[in-house]
Amino acid sequence: MPTNLELCDLFFAAISRGDIDAVRAIYAPDAVIWHNDEKAEQTPDRNLKVLGWVTRNIKDMRYEEVRRHETPTGFVEQHVLRGVAPNGAPLEIPACIVCEVRDGHITRLDEYLDSAQTAALRS
Repeated sequence: MPTNLELCDLFFAAISRGDIDAVRAIYAPDAVIWHNDEKAEQTPDRNLKVLGWVTRNIKDMRYEEVRRHETPTGFVEQHVLRGVAPNGAPLEIPACIVCEVRDGHITRLDEYLDSAQTAALRS
């Protein structure tokens, strides 16, 4: 079973390469995903649809300025997601992800980002 930081590495590497099946395998089946801009919980299936769209539509997507910390119950990652939006605008979205982990799977993911920075994804 991977350590919490190894799981973090696996998770973000899978997203970076657009491997939605690998992300699905990292989520616990009953995982809860929450985003501060929506203030609503998502199931893994709903979140995977969003991640699929993101990985297909953001060109040159990458995580930069990454800082990761293991916690007693999981991990925290701060990063800046960079790439090119579908409308050609550059993206630079600072984010903080807080994850709870149990038995080698993410059971809860809370994502905090500035929704103003995602405007190029909606135009």
